[in-house]
Amino acid sequence: MKNFIISTLIVISTFATVAKASVDSIPEQLKSVPGQKIDHKGVIINPTPHSIEVKKSGSINISKGFRLVAPQDIYHHVNDEMNFLSLKNDTDGIRLKIQQGETIASKNKIKETNGSYKLVVDGKGVDITAFDNDGTFYALQTLRQLISSPVAKNGTLPFLTITDYPDLGIRGTVEGFYGNPWSHQTRLSIIDFLGQNKMNTYIYGPKDDPYHNSPNWRLPYPEKEASQIKELIDESRKNHVNFVWAIHPGQDIKWNQEDYDNLLRKFNSMYDLGVRQFAIFFDDIKGEGTDSYKQTKLLNDLTNDFVITKDDVGPIMICPTDYTQLWANPDLETGQLAIYGNSLNPKAEVFWTGAVVCSDLTPETLEFVDERIKRPALYWWNFPVTDYVREIVMQGPAYGLDTTLTSQQLSGIVSNPMEHGEASKLALYGTGDYAWNVAQYNPLDNWERALVEVVPDETEAYRTFAIHNCDTGKGYRRAESWETETFTIHNYTPEQFENLRNEFEKIVSSAERMKKISNSSLLNELEPWIVEFGKLGQRGLKTLELIKIYENGDDAEFLRAYIDNIMSPQERAAYSKHKVGTLKLQPFYEIVMTDLLNARDSKKSSK
Repeated sequence: MKNFIISTLIVISTFATVAKASVDSIPEQLKSVPGQKIDHKGVIINPTPHSIEVKKSGSINISKGFRLVAPQDIYHHVNDEMNFLSLKNDTDGIRLKIQQGETIASKNKIKETNGSYKLVVDGKGVDITAFDNDGTFYALQTLRQLISSPVAKNGTLPFLTITDYPDLGIRGTVEGFYGNPWSHQTRLSIIDFLGQNKMNTYIYGPKDDPYHNSPNWRLPYPEKEASQIKELIDESRKNHVNFVWAIHPGQDIKWNQEDYDNLLRKFNSMYDLGVRQFAIFFDDIKGEGTDSYKQTKLLNDLTNDFVITKDDVGPIMICPTDYTQLWANPDLETGQLAIYGNSLNPKAEVFWTGAVVCSDLTPETLEFVDERIKRPALYWWNFPVTDYVREIVMQGPAYGLDTTLTSQQLSGIVSNPMEHGEASKLALYGTGDYAWNVAQYNPLDNWERALVEVVPDETEAYRTFAIHNCDTGKGYRRAESWETETFTIHNYTPEQFENLRNEFEKIVSSAERMKKISNSSLLNELEPWIVEFGKLGQRGLKTLELIKIYENGDDAEFLRAYIDNIMSPQERAAYSKHKVGTLKLQPFYEIVMTDLLNARDSKKSSK
């Protein structure tokens, strides 16, 4: 028995050392998320329309389907985009009238910009008027969302008018992270998601694709990979998404004719697969490839020799080596960004990550870069990317985006996501909302809507999981567990105790319910974190019980319960690979366990 007690005390002492090392205070900016949840009266549309007016009375019954009225050319190009509708060829269906073009858009006071539209529901049916093909597609996505909104659960739509358009020209994602590239099926799923939420850009640039990066960028894709890229391009066209293929040659590029020809050959092979816009990444490199003048000359030469000759290829995008203010040379003449501004093709889009690599989007950082590159920057937002904290899965709101910006300062925004594509949809839902309607972007409300969109069958369980899995722990910190209040062992109320116990019980329950979600791809991505989430819930409940045991004064029972609640080396190893609740919940466990031990020792020494 004596030996058991000595061994026990050694284990406790070791735990206390680990616990103290893990305790950290919570910065003020991590305690809440901007915005507020809104009652949308059953009308859920993403991205948020610029203008929506729901009439106080009047509705149409859509249970019998729709009857399309449109010119033949429009009918032709929207047919595949309307598979969510029940179309009728007779007079039974509700009239769905579609017209588009600059003239009709102008007459209806629709903004003359790509993707703009007007959608009216009244006693005559549904009328869609669009500026162009993209506008028609986006209007149909809005109609799809209306039909699936709670307001239409009884088979009716209220009379309403929506007038809408995108604020930013480029809206979407860049698959530009380090680590496991997305699977082909994940990419197809993401492209569909982009289209459904009115995003128009998918940039293919995974760092660990050997045919995108050094040294194999010079080689053509093997037949299987080439076939898959072609399928991605076809899927992108269906979803009105611009598929941009990126190459990352800077690590070993030779500034000679041979490598220039290699680039031309690679571009032509990708063009043959269907690529119609390209990007060149010069990020994260050293040596010869960082030469600003040669980078600029290369892009300009490719523009003249490839883009212009093809006639149907968009301007090349470029990621500088100085892609962040953190290490960019600020000189207005000799800095890389200034060299870009003075000599780079004026139509080229230039990526920018902000003040630091992972950071908020602010007017100040855009003022810095735009002054030098002499054009609005294309924001490469390193969120929710976790290639620098792969033990974390980011499920929090997309915030940190200034809502006063315009297209005069910002050409667009693309989110660099996690290697977990399905789990990245929460953030992409927010990115698309922001880029479409900058001034009205509401991060918290967007997140609440996104939870339902991504996991409609177990939303509450998913919300519980997500709210406790937001922070990185280092680098780009994020608010987490903002609805949960923790406490110390000497300073809490009965209400605080019960609230925290209820939350830990909800965590245990949610971990079980999460295993039942129908999105099997998302479940596969999240499964190891879900397992750790359930363990954290149990650990938290035991910690609360331990507080009461300590207060009751039974030292023997306390020791037994304390030992039972210590994480074994194996449990710590598992947790370190898939961390959950890192901002509040796991620290609560660590701090309380340490404080209880210290309080016990203090009490015994005072006797």
